Amino acid sequence: MPMILALTTAWAISLISVSDEIKLGQQTQREVRKEIPELTDQEVVAYVRGIGRQLAARAIGPKYPYSFSVANYKELNAFALPGGPVWVHRGILHAAVNESQFAGVIAHEIAHIAERHAADQITKQLVANGLLGLLGAILGNDGGGARTAQAGAQILAGGYLLKFSRDDEREADRVGVRIMQRAGWDPRGMPEFMEILRREQGRDAGSVEVFLSSHPAPGERAADLRRLIGTRASGRRDSGAFQSVKARVRKLPPAKSMARKR
Repeated sequence: MPMILALTTAWAISLISVSDEIKLGQQTQREVRKEIPELTDQEVVAYVRGIGRQLAARAIGPKYPYSFSVANYKELNAFALPGGPVWVHRGILHAAVNESQFAGVIAHEIAHIAERHAADQITKQLVANGLLGLLGAILGNDGGGARTAQAGAQILAGGYLLKFSRDDEREADRVGVRIMQRAGWDPRGMPEFMEILRREQGRDAGSVEVFLSSHPAPGERAADLRRLIGTRASGRRDSGAFQSVKARVRKLPPAKSMARKR
């Protein structure tokens, strides 16, 4: 049975093309923008988009239309939608000490998109929810792409945060490190920020609750990454632009709390 399920999943994922994934991401992005308070400060948004574009240019795989937005939430979290959109909470900018730590968060989310983890997870959910009949009907149908996107939208309807597998998260860490290195940042920033998350978990668990609900324990991931990266310094650690943005967000009106978003 496990082998049959694996073969079925592999067969089904071929139905979710890159173009389907992009359409699904665009649909989901429109819904997310209705729910999330978006930070609109032009200087901060331009900085985040600039970092994101530099990293995305070094990602391998399909050429997705990556985009980068800032959620005006104080909690520490970031997430990727299918096909290109990346969101980072304002709290990440407050918590990161240097630019390489912030770049590590963005690189990890880009890696999820580049490795098509969303397409894989949506397919598995379709299989688990008994929608193989729908997928079978799509085969050979000229309108398959639209129907696949519609089926995926049904899976995402209950929430935009896909829960990736532990293997997906480890892969996104490894791929994210390579993206950082190719883009010129010190990859040690990624495990350093995970240590910040670990410390924040002990100090104020509510601030990282959403992150921990969709990611493995940060301490374990930090240890794995240190073994992968080593201790030798390489790449950019910080910039005046990052410190300027940090100072700017401190002066903005307080970020919202997810607990009071409704």
